[in-house]
Formats: sequence, C-alpha cells, structure tokens
Amino acid sequence: MPTQPLTNLFRPEILAMSAYHVADASNFIKLDAMENPYGWPEAIQQVWLEHLKDCPMNRYPDPEAKVLSMALRQSNGIPETSGLLLGNGSDEIIQILMMALPNDAAVLAPEPGFVMYKQVALSLGLRYQGVPLLADSFELDMPAMLAVIESLQPSLIFLAYPNNPTGNLFNPEDIQKILSVAPGLVVVDEAYAPFANASFIDQLPHQQNLLVMRTVSKLGLAGLRLGFLAGDQVILEQLNKVRLPYNINCLTQITASFALNHQGFLLAQTQTICQQRSEVLAALQSIEGIEAYPSAANFILFKTTYKPADIVFMSLKNQGVLIKNLSPQGGLLQNALRVTIGTPEENQAFLTALRHALKNS
Repeated sequence: MPTQPLTNLFRPEILAMSAYHVADASNFIKLDAMENPYGWPEAIQQVWLEHLKDCPMNRYPDPEAKVLSMALRQSNGIPETSGLLLGNGSDEIIQILMMALPNDAAVLAPEPGFVMYKQVALSLGLRYQGVPLLADSFELDMPAMLAVIESLQPSLIFLAYPNNPTGNLFNPEDIQKILSVAPGLVVVDEAYAPFANASFIDQLPHQQNLLVMRTVSKLGLAGLRLGFLAGDQVILEQLNKVRLPYNINCLTQITASFALNHQGFLLAQTQTICQQRSEVLAALQSIEGIEAYPSAANFILFKTTYKPADIVFMSLKNQGVLIKNLSPQGGLLQNALRVTIGTPEENQAFLTALRHALKNS
C-alpha cells in the first residue's frame, strides 16, 4: 500500500489548479455559453438522418476526415496552399499546439481572454504570461505587448478575434505588428467569425507564423465538438504528429459535412442573431446602472455600475435566467457579466429579469 497520498504523484501546478466549471443549466433560460439558440428545421433533420444511416459505426473513422476537410475549406475560404488540422473542439487544438512546444516554452495572451489558453498552458507546465488589455477600450496595449514579446520571446501567442469575453475586434494593424515581431507562432482565434465579418484567413499565404483557428460551435454545431486550425503546411505536419488518431468521430464527420453543405439555414440564423445583438445592446445601453459594450460576437459584455454584479447575477438566476458572471475574475472584469444572444423571446425575458434585478436586488 502507498505510504503517501496518491495525489502526490501529480505535478504541483496540477494540484494548484481548479477544473473548468460548467454550470448546470437545467430548467434555466440558457444564455451563458455562446451557443446558437436555434434548432434545425424539420425538413433538414430528415435529410440528415438519412445520411447518418451510412455511418459505419463498426469501423474507425477516416483519420484524415477528407470529406469534412474539403467542406471546411470550401465554406471557410481556406487557401489551397494552407494546411488544415482538425480537433475535438478548439480546446484540443490549443492542447495540441502547446504539447508540441519545449518544456520551457512561453505562451502569451491578452487578458481578459479565453480561459483555456492559460488553463492548458499551466496544466502542461509551460510559462504563461497574460498582458492586460487597455481598461477604457479593451484594445491591445501595444507598448506592453511588444515589451513582453521582446523580453519573454514567446513560442506561442494567442489573439482572439473577436475577443472573448469582451466581444471586440482588436485593431488589425496591431495584429499585423505582432505578427511581424513575434519570434514564434501567432494563433488568431476566430471562434466568433460567423458574427464578425472580419478574418485573417486570407493572410495565411503571406504570413508563415500565422495560424487561424476556428470552430463550428458558434455557427450552431456546438454538440459536434469540432474545431480546426489552418496555416503553413510544414508547421501543421509537425502538429499532426501530436494529434491523437481518429480524434474526429464518424458521426461528427458526417454531420458537420452535411451541415456545411446545407448551411443556408445556419447563415440565416446567424443573421437573426446579429440583428438581435443590435437590439439587445441598444436596450442594455438604455438601462440606468448598466454599461454595455459593443460586440462583434454572439454575446455582449456589460457591467453593473451601482449594484454588485454578483447580486444581479443571483437575482437573474433566481428568475430562471442563466448568464455568465465574470466578476469573480476581478481586474478589468470587476462587476462584469456576459449574456449570450438568444431567441427574441429569451432576450426579452433576460432584459425584463435584469430590470427587475436592478430595482429589487
């Protein structure tokens, strides 16, 4: 029998971490996870189910996901000269990127940003450095970014475009400057590209150290867990050595290929979400005690100015509306909340509950 706790087998950085927490959304209006709130039309569902009959469940899936890769290339305008790497969501791609780095490598990202950049880096024992955004605009603090790049010499830089959780698009000239001085790879994370009308994909043939990462989750396929990375083929060939075989299952391959080849209804849903985003932002900006920020994603960040965000969050939850409380992260997110754009009915329920929370909480 072991004479010491078996947890002593784990690295100190693992023991010091907290697991990524996903809130239980049962029986709530769910506006906390940046999901598309709309389902599939009945007619589309029936055609899709016919396609699923051809899935060879007794066989391993195509390890290269060739049909799906072609659909992703066509629907996302990926240059023919660029390589493509698929992952079980963007999370796995982030993990693959960092697993391929040396043990002493440094990873840099603006903060606040997508929490998995830091989470994965720390879990692998890499050196992680966050650089705070400008407080007044959530733009990149370029003098600070350039100074850290010079001193840290990071192997990997993540730039979310638009940024999560702030929702804004960084100045593209700033991103180009970072690409020009970065000693390693720069990943432009375009998870919210369907709502942004902005992309660096067309720059891939001109920037060897640029990698563009996307996901189908925000488009309306979150349940499939599919992300992809596009960039220089030589770089992706090395990353592919780290990728586990058969990481994209056959149901995901068939379903995602089908959806991307019939994506008219998904694009229509995206347009509706963007229109609703404008209406929700205008409504938030009209509410006393709320400071709401413009967004190029499918969510809106807002701050409570005279009531603590924690109290407002709990009032909303007690009224059956679940959003994301970012205030515990502190810093620029003190008293900040994030709401996903839902259906018109869900959005109105949220706004009604928020007004009630501000008056009565």
